[in-house]
Amino acid sequence: MAKKNGNGTEEPLEKQLWKTADKLRKNIDAAEYKHVVLGLIFLKYISDSFEELFSRLKAEEAQGADPEDRDEYKAENVFFVPQDARWNYLQSKAKQPEVGKFVDDAMDAIEKENASLKGVLPKVFARQNLDPTSLGELIDLVGNIALGDAKARSADVLGHVFEYFLGEFALAEGKQGGQFYTPRSIVELLVKMLEPYKGRVFDPCCGSGGMFVQSEKLVLEHQGRVNDISIYGQESNQTTWRLCKMNLAIRGIDSSQVKWNNEGSFLNDAHKDLKADYIIANPPFNVSDWGGDLMRTDGRWQYGVPPTGNANFAWMQHFIYHLSPTGQAGVVLAKGALTSKSSGEGEIRKALIEAGLIDCIVNLPAKLFLNTQIPAGLWFLRRNRASTGSANGYRDRSNEILFIDARNLGFLINRRTRELSPEDISKITDTYHKWRSLPELVEGRDYGDIPGFCASAPIDKVRELDYVVTPGRYVGLPDDEDDFDFNERFSALKTELEEQINEETALNMIIAENLAKINLNEGK
Repeated sequence: MAKKNGNGTEEPLEKQLWKTADKLRKNIDAAEYKHVVLGLIFLKYISDSFEELFSRLKAEEAQGADPEDRDEYKAENVFFVPQDARWNYLQSKAKQPEVGKFVDDAMDAIEKENASLKGVLPKVFARQNLDPTSLGELIDLVGNIALGDAKARSADVLGHVFEYFLGEFALAEGKQGGQFYTPRSIVELLVKMLEPYKGRVFDPCCGSGGMFVQSEKLVLEHQGRVNDISIYGQESNQTTWRLCKMNLAIRGIDSSQVKWNNEGSFLNDAHKDLKADYIIANPPFNVSDWGGDLMRTDGRWQYGVPPTGNANFAWMQHFIYHLSPTGQAGVVLAKGALTSKSSGEGEIRKALIEAGLIDCIVNLPAKLFLNTQIPAGLWFLRRNRASTGSANGYRDRSNEILFIDARNLGFLINRRTRELSPEDISKITDTYHKWRSLPELVEGRDYGDIPGFCASAPIDKVRELDYVVTPGRYVGLPDDEDDFDFNERFSALKTELEEQINEETALNMIIAENLAKINLNEGK
C-alpha cells in the first residue's frame, strides 16, 4: 500500500499514484486531464462493484440467478456494466492505438444501461492531445488500485483515491480549481461543527460534493447509518455537477436529488419546497452578477432586500429560507460580510442578529482557499435557539453569539496555501460544542471564554458595537500579549519579506533571460 520515499518514511498509496499519473499528463492541462483520470477511477469502481455481484450470481445460477439480468443489479443498487465496458476488457485493449475510442464507447454504453448516469460520464479519451500510449499506461495504473484488496475494501480505496485526486487537481489548477473544490480542512470543520447525523442535508452550491462525502464519513465514524441522512444539492456548472455525481456514486451515496441547471439557485431554485435540517455550503464570494435586479420582490428576502452588486446576503437568506423549524446551517462567506454597511447589508445583518438566528462566527486564517485571497469567515445559523433540554441536548443561547478568532491557526502547505490541522479543527469544534451543548453531554471542562481566541457575547454587546460581528472585537487579546517581543517579531517579518523579494527577483531574472533568448532567436 505504501513505499519508502527519499526520507525513508512511508509514502501513502494515493501520493504514489498521483505522482505517476501526473507524469503521464505531458502536454494536457490539469483542467482537462482531471476528467480523464477521475473518469477512469470511476469506471474501475463500477466495474469492480459489478464483477463482485456478477461472481455471486454466477455461483447461484443453479438456483435460478442470471448474471446478465439487469434487474438483478438494479435490485442491489449496483450499476450494470455491459461486456465491452468491463475493466478486464478495456485493460486488454490498453496497448492498442484506438484505446481512447474503446473507453469512450464504454462510457456511452454504461450511460445507456444506467439512467442515473445519463450525461454524467466523460467521453474525452479519443482526443488527439491524449497520447494512446500514456492512456494505456494510465489504465494499467488505475487497474492496480486496490489490486489484492478484498472486494469489500476496494470501493473504499477507490473512493479515497478519487477524493484525494480531486484535491490535487484543484491545487494544480489553482484559482480555477477552487471553483469546484472546497479545501478538505474547511469541509471537515463545517461538518464536525454541525454534526449532521440524521435528516436532510442541503448544499445549494455543491461543487464536487465534498460536503456530502464528509457528512457520510462522519455518520459512519459514529456507527450511524448512511440511510439516516438524505442529501439535496444544486450546481450551476454542468462539468462540476458531473464530478459531483461521480464522487457520490463512488461512495454509494444517492445523488438523485443533486440537480443541475445553468441558471443557478437564485433564478431557478431546484428545491423550492425543501426545508432542510442541515445546510452546509461554500458559495462564491462577493458575486456581483447574480441576477439580483430580477428578484427585488422575491419571497426569500425576509430580512431585507440584498444589493444587486453583491450576493453574500442573498445567499444567507436563501439558506435561511430553506431551513426547517429546528434547522442549522454552516456557511462560508467573505470576511467583508462581518462588517459591511453598504447598500443595506448592515441592516440585513442587524435583522438576522435581532431575529436570534446567528449562533457562532469563526474568523478564518488567510490563504485557505485556492480561488481567492479574500479573507473569509464561517457563519453558523440555528433556528429555535431558545429550545433547551435533554431532547436536543442544547442550552438556551438565544441572547448570545459565540465568537471564535482562528486567524492564527493552520500551517502552510506551500507559499500560497494554508490548511487547518486536525488539532486546529478539534480546538474550534470542541469550543463550539462545549458552548452550545448541555455540560453533561460534553466531555472535559465546561465552556469558558479564552482571551484572544473565543468569547460568548450577549446581544447587548453586539448592539453596542453597531452589529459588527468581527470576532477580534469580542475576544480581545491573549493573556500572554504582554510578553509580545516586538523586535523579535519585526525581525522575523523582515526576514520573511526579504526571502519573498529574493524569490521574485530570481523569477524575474529567469523570465528576462528567457525573453532575451526568444528575441535573439527571432532576430536571427
